[in-house]
Amino acid sequence: MEPPTAKTIVLDLAAEGYLHLLGGPPDTVTMRSGLVVLDPGRSVGAHSTESNEEVLVVFEGVGELIISDGAALNLKGGMIAYCPPRTEHDVLNVGKGPLRYLYLVAKAE
Repeated sequence: MEPPTAKTIVLDLAAEGYLHLLGGPPDTVTMRSGLVVLDPGRSVGAHSTESNEEVLVVFEGVGELIISDGAALNLKGGMIAYCPPRTEHDVLNVGKGPLRYLYLVAKAE
């Protein structure tokens, strides 16, 4: 397999729902990413990072990164959040408008 090449991707920050950006090989070595837009009261659903680490880059809105141990980290536009490997978590929009964020996931092990 040939190594990934440098590239640019134009983000549609007005998009709704989920926009797939990078999907791993052959686009990247291990990284995956996407743009997520959650309506008020909605969540992405509990899931695990498994052997990956994840970064959330919040563009707009107010939310919570809820960790399986019950901890909730506040999210708002202009913040980033880090979720370590083997961590079950969920993202919930607790605001009155859309929560827009980019997630980046890469193998940590």
